Amino acid sequence: MKKVIIFDTTLRDGEQAPGFSMTPSDKLKMALQLENLGVNVIEAGFAASSRGDFASVKEIADAVKSCSVASLSRANRKDIEAAADALKGAELPLIHTFIATSPVHMEYKLKMKPEDVLSLSAEMVAFAKSKVSDVEFSAEDAFRSDREFLVRVLEGVIKAGATRINIPDTVGYSTPDETEALFRYLFEKVKGIEKVIVSAHCHNDLGMAVANSIAALAGGAAQIECAVNGIGERAGNAALEEVVMAIATRGAAFGCETAVNTRQLYRTSKLLSKIVGVSVTPNKAIVGENAFAHEAGIHQHGVLANRETYEIMTPESVGVVKSDIVLGKHSGRHAFAEKIGELGFRLDDSKLDDAFEKFKALCDRKKKVSDIDLEALIYNDILKIKETYTLDRFVVNCGNTITSNCVLRLLYNGAPLEESGIGEGPVDAAYKAVEKLTAAGAKLESYKIRSVTEGEDALGEVTVKLKIADKIYVGRGVSPDVIESSILAYLDAENKYFYERDRQ
Repeated sequence: MKKVIIFDTTLRDGEQAPGFSMTPSDKLKMALQLENLGVNVIEAGFAASSRGDFASVKEIADAVKSCSVASLSRANRKDIEAAADALKGAELPLIHTFIATSPVHMEYKLKMKPEDVLSLSAEMVAFAKSKVSDVEFSAEDAFRSDREFLVRVLEGVIKAGATRINIPDTVGYSTPDETEALFRYLFEKVKGIEKVIVSAHCHNDLGMAVANSIAALAGGAAQIECAVNGIGERAGNAALEEVVMAIATRGAAFGCETAVNTRQLYRTSKLLSKIVGVSVTPNKAIVGENAFAHEAGIHQHGVLANRETYEIMTPESVGVVKSDIVLGKHSGRHAFAEKIGELGFRLDDSKLDDAFEKFKALCDRKKKVSDIDLEALIYNDILKIKETYTLDRFVVNCGNTITSNCVLRLLYNGAPLEESGIGEGPVDAAYKAVEKLTAAGAKLESYKIRSVTEGEDALGEVTVKLKIADKIYVGRGVSPDVIESSILAYLDAENKYFYERDRQ
């Protein structure tokens, strides 16, 4: 069985897509979960693009130990030097440099002659090789490139020291048959290709990114570049969870396997959704809410008789938790810790103590606690950063015959501050009071509320997106009281802004 290398680009290609930006602390949390998932490469960002991205790549490179950490760079010395500097603390540093090779890109974007692209590609790969031992070269828009020219470029970068070559379908134009054919052609024509790792990076503009990635394996590729939940530019990238489970489920047919811990797929997907504030659609393959749900009577009958009638994989195989737990307000810390472990979370003692206190408080407010409730609490705790402002207490008055108002008390680094606000409803009034106290200058861009579970005492989970200083910050709040969860979400987003500002 061929071992397929999973190159994750969630934090680079995925994060640069509109609506999916992350703070450095969010990116680090996501990177550590990707390491726990078992991917082979984490593309941490584009170090030369900004000071923030440089710092984020460096922080991830210093923290991740069991897989390669990559930084993207254009084919120029400044970008490559920035990538090398950011990756100095990495156990397994990888510089990923690229340049476009298609006629349309060379003429209109690069404004370069093919021969200049040819020489620059080899020159910059050699320069990157002088910085790190592992260098990947991507021929941007490879599928619309002249095949003979593409062969010459790849032969040049292999001679210059590239250890990986990536063949991206940058605009998501290819079909599975065409993808397999191109890879077979390159393996036949490119001298020295057997010495390097050959990779596929497929975009999803026509909805075929996963199919094209699998076809690339049939054509000889050994590495697939993908992103959690399929996030990325335009219609996104090949979805990591779909690629991995396609290989896990049909590995015998493909003759390959991955080292990914599939039981962490659902957890990884959920963490990303919480971080960016964008949920996957219910019918999303592998990780959607309906992925293992059956409503049609004939399907239900079959599943009850034997799950294999309509399920080609089990919910447990991707880490989907069961619906109920036996913990209650009389449960001890040890039993709680055991359950957290079963759910796939790893918390240090201080975080475990904090989560246990919140669990006990929830038990006093909610009759029945489920795994999903517990999961929501833990995610909320994991994503918390050092809080500049914390909620102490609030009182709201509202109705259809009065103007809504809120009296709010926050703790600012432990010191109490109190203010009132008037607004179009209790949430707006509470947010006006928060703004008076924090003076962050935040603009509410998005507000979403959902019930975590069913019932009158269900947890309400609020996700907000605030625009502060021309940057979007995502905040989350969880509570049986939707006003409280709304305030907690707003404060969470503002605290991320203050945390980031104070670190600069």
